[in-house]
Amino acid sequence: MAPGPRVTVFEVGPRDGLQNEADVLAPEIRAELVHRLVDTGVAAVEVASFVDPRRVPQMAGAEEVVASLDRVSRVVYAGLALNERGFDRLAETQLDEARFAFGVTESFNQRNQGATVEGSLETAARIVERARENGIRSAVTLSVAFGCPFEGRVAPMRVLELAEHVATLQPDTIVLADTIGVASPSEVRALTTRAAELGVPVGGHFHNTRNTGYANAVAALEAGATVLDASVGGIGGCPFAPRATGNIATEDLVYLLHHEGVETGIDLEAVLEVSEWLEGVLGRQLEGQVYRAGAFPS
Repeated sequence: MAPGPRVTVFEVGPRDGLQNEADVLAPEIRAELVHRLVDTGVAAVEVASFVDPRRVPQMAGAEEVVASLDRVSRVVYAGLALNERGFDRLAETQLDEARFAFGVTESFNQRNQGATVEGSLETAARIVERARENGIRSAVTLSVAFGCPFEGRVAPMRVLELAEHVATLQPDTIVLADTIGVASPSEVRALTTRAAELGVPVGGHFHNTRNTGYANAVAALEAGATVLDASVGGIGGCPFAPRATGNIATEDLVYLLHHEGVETGIDLEAVLEVSEWLEGVLGRQLEGQVYRAGAFPS
């Protein structure tokens, strides 16, 4: 029997997930979360964000997290840098990938990064080039690509215009992000199809705020996306986007993909154990559903 299609599930729980939690976990606990996730078979994990800890205290000590990792060669270890100062810090840790994100609307980008969209495009160009010079991968995420909490609907042609500009930089991946969870599958399918024609691998980053995140992930995959971000337990959100609730849960996405015949290389039962452990660490029930219901058949 021929193997089924395959997708990279990019685990973002240690960064995008934890950054929205009320509790600030110690670097050694965050490193343990990364280790537990790697043991499930994930191929890529976003371990930290190199931002000002005064703005995002949950990400303080990013260098300590990275220094505590026992690297596995098959895994891409990534970090988020929202400016060149952040990239300077990231580059010193020798992570495998630098991820840069910016909002496609002026209002969101000013609140999130204190920069114009044009200014962030220039920063993206410098970070992608510097990553190339450092021999590491790069990814550029277009945040609020389907809707902005401050400006409402975003014109798809505007997103494509920005994606075309980013594609000329030749990052390793362009990620379309539904940061506040407002997209529908048809919108995701249309935008991803066009973005996939630009010649750079395309990823999708979805939030389940309005219960469409998983349908959107499948639509992105069908339209040519090769990377899907997900967060263990469905934790996460954006501190600078009002009412942006959690990411799609890694275990829920893996359950869906496996039942659809899509290979991920991830052991679902192992992810469920990580979510159960994380529930104890955070002291609350997580947003994911499969870790509560269990896999089927068990």
